[in-house]
Amino acid sequence: MKHRLLASVALGAAVLFTGLSAQAQDKKPFTYEDLISLDRMSGLTVDKTESFAAFQVRVLNAEKTKGVTGLWLTDLKTKTSKPLTVASKGGALSPQWGADGALYFLSARSGSMQVWKTDAKDSEAVQVTKLALDVGAYKLSPDGKGVVVALAIAETCETDEIACTLKAAEAKKAEKSTGVVYDRLFVRHWDTWADGTQNHLFYVPLAGGEAVSLTAGVDGDVPSKPFGDESEYSFSPDGKSVYYSVRIAGKDEPRSTNFDIYKVDIANPTVQTNLTEANKAWDTGAEVSPDGKWLAYRAMKRAGFEADQFEIFLRNLATGETKQIAADWDRSADSLTWAADGKSLYVVAGDVGKTPLFQVDIATNKVTPLSKGGHLDAFAPLKTGFVFMKSGLDSPSQLFVSKPKAKLIDDGATKLTTINDAVIGNRAFGAFEQFSFKGWNDETVHGYILKPANYVEGQTYPIAFLIHGGPQGSFGESWSYRWNPETYAGAGYAVIMIDFHGSTGYGQGFTDAISQHWGDRPLEDLQKGYAFALSKYSFLDENRACALGASYGGFMINWIASQWKEPWKCLVNHDGLFDNRSMGYATEELWFSEWENGGTVYEKPENYDKFNPALHSKDWSVPMLVIHSDQDFRVIPEQGIGTFTALQMNGVKSKFLRFPDENHWVLKPQNSLKWHNTVFDWLNENTKAK
Repeated sequence: MKHRLLASVALGAAVLFTGLSAQAQDKKPFTYEDLISLDRMSGLTVDKTESFAAFQVRVLNAEKTKGVTGLWLTDLKTKTSKPLTVASKGGALSPQWGADGALYFLSARSGSMQVWKTDAKDSEAVQVTKLALDVGAYKLSPDGKGVVVALAIAETCETDEIACTLKAAEAKKAEKSTGVVYDRLFVRHWDTWADGTQNHLFYVPLAGGEAVSLTAGVDGDVPSKPFGDESEYSFSPDGKSVYYSVRIAGKDEPRSTNFDIYKVDIANPTVQTNLTEANKAWDTGAEVSPDGKWLAYRAMKRAGFEADQFEIFLRNLATGETKQIAADWDRSADSLTWAADGKSLYVVAGDVGKTPLFQVDIATNKVTPLSKGGHLDAFAPLKTGFVFMKSGLDSPSQLFVSKPKAKLIDDGATKLTTINDAVIGNRAFGAFEQFSFKGWNDETVHGYILKPANYVEGQTYPIAFLIHGGPQGSFGESWSYRWNPETYAGAGYAVIMIDFHGSTGYGQGFTDAISQHWGDRPLEDLQKGYAFALSKYSFLDENRACALGASYGGFMINWIASQWKEPWKCLVNHDGLFDNRSMGYATEELWFSEWENGGTVYEKPENYDKFNPALHSKDWSVPMLVIHSDQDFRVIPEQGIGTFTALQMNGVKSKFLRFPDENHWVLKPQNSLKWHNTVFDWLNENTKAK
């Protein structure tokens, strides 16, 4: 296959290897044991005086069986960071600075998850809310008078919601039968069965008083399940109104991506105003301008498509006039934040294998990059620059402050934290490089290659060919705690990753190209990218190569098992699709399969069969490791069992790793260690890696 493809591969421009191009030979390679042990930073917030930054850090317990999250504080004047031990006792997360200068957070130390607060001195922890239900998310009002919390409310409760929910829970406990009757989908979502509750919003006065229901009678989750958070709702600058995004459930929720933005006044919560009713696709991320005149939000245009471009819109809150800004910018906005002067928006977006920060000018529509390389994980604007968290292929997230008035915030920025430095600074990483080539339709496709850690010039190395999921995703310049390419480099493998057609960050047309083309266009990109890498990098040993993928990447592993099996000594399929027809009925988010296959299974069965691995499993012969988890309701466990069954029936060397307590991801530390040990044993066994 390599020799057939070389003639059609155009030599692409590439940047020089970055990172550690020459490793000290006495450094231990970075391993998956190191990866699992690292502390994880997130949740950046800066106080209004710009004196302090706070964030959360997850650390493993002594037995390395679960993570415990606590709070940290950075003094932006002295540029020193420390843990808040008093506030973090018993666990603390989701820090937010209040208008009163206090640091608020969530903690379950009182027996249920509630809002607490402390000060910059970490003198004490004070409980703020004392609700009868757990707080799932919260956001403080800018006027300092209240907090909007999300609570799980019984679907049958439209009045006196909290008391009604408690009564419903008691009635459920009293039932002697475990049977559950459903009359609509979702019956299950991601990794949990529907429990008869929905997330609803309540306003809680900080001075005391009863919680005020803001979404009573709304048939939907705010925030959304399973991954929604407080970014899906926001306050007006005066603290009197709340804007939230919700998908009305009805009888057809699993086939809908129609989120709308609603406005509710705290003083009159019975009136819910839908501001985006005309758009039948996804509207979210509402943020009001500092002067209170404009609502900025992100919106998709195509109903039923979860990977459409999030474009940027402004709505005049007085007149209802709505306009799109930066309409010619072919990137999907991940988030929106108003600049203090209200003249521009700060936007994080994927861009050619990286995820930088951009500034979008409201008047001119000009888009200006504000950072370079890597992945911007979080940021907070200052009067003279930015505080931000950033990660990369060879570095987990760290906290930085930019130089005053710097054009690029990460150019010469000062590092404010040393979390994980003891590990990261004493490990050898694989140097990496981005490359490009001509893929499907003669269009430019990008990829990354990593040298093995402690690379020796003139030696050749086995190959780990990683295929990302989504399929509208990217294996780019960012850090991952699941599929981390540096762990493969640390194990002695050269790593190749191709952002095939369907990947994000290269324009919406590039992303769209994969829909109804799962098995041809991306496969062509993978083949041409692999051939290009073999032709360019002499340290690659094509006789010792394994391909690995998860989710859509797992589908592709099953597909290449019959369509492109020549190069591979082994395959690894994590939570991959085996039978497209059964996936179309059994997955929870039905809109996904329907969009990707151009209709339902009963409307377009031929589309589901066009690239159906199950129909070609008789041709499988490459050894395959199959991994699946019982709580994966996105790609149900039967997909993994079906894959393993087909392999065993055909006499193909194979193993099946099952996790009874994981979902689409493997998150528990010891399970993650088992995952990595099993995968690397499989690679080493089949490539005879030294």
